[in-house]
Amino acid sequence: MSVTPDERISIRQKYGIPQDKVVFVYGGNLGKPQGIPFLIDCIRSQKDNPDAFFLVVGAGTEYGKLEQFSQSEPQENFKLMASLPKEDYDRMVASCDVGMIFLDYRFTIPNFPSRLLAYMQAKLPVLCCTDSNTDVGRIVEMGGFGWWCKSNQTEAFVRCVAAALQSDLDDMGCRSTEYLHQHYTVEIGYRTVMKHYEKES
Repeated sequence: MSVTPDERISIRQKYGIPQDKVVFVYGGNLGKPQGIPFLIDCIRSQKDNPDAFFLVVGAGTEYGKLEQFSQSEPQENFKLMASLPKEDYDRMVASCDVGMIFLDYRFTIPNFPSRLLAYMQAKLPVLCCTDSNTDVGRIVEMGGFGWWCKSNQTEAFVRCVAAALQSDLDDMGCRSTEYLHQHYTVEIGYRTVMKHYEKES
């Protein structure tokens, strides 16, 4: 889903999201697999960044940690929101500038977070903070539509944010959606499965 410039302004007004900042959004589960303490460290590291705004939307067992952080260390460029109905959530994500993915750095089994595809559908570049075994970071970097850092390196996250602020996000968003269409359509998935099936027949 994508939104028009006028819809973008309206949606940001509705949810109290600044119009004049680059908005980094994380949406989805907020549980132990996401490494919430690191997410908090990342947001804390951006407290004095006047150009970026961080929006976290979701629910999960670790939501309370983020809520406590937002109350005990309020910062102007961070907003925490509970889950929204899917259509409202999709429209809000599409009105942001950069999607974020967080996975605990201790994972040893590769994961492929479905929210990556949601960001790509919304024409967003993606900032991935993951373990070393998960390949989504390599995908976004090779595809030219994102940045990756290991999810226990706050300084690397700071560098990724700085790189994003210097990038042509519209162009990277277009590359994100192009990569989605080239690699993750139903037809491509079907052909991949059938190739394996034909080899085994």
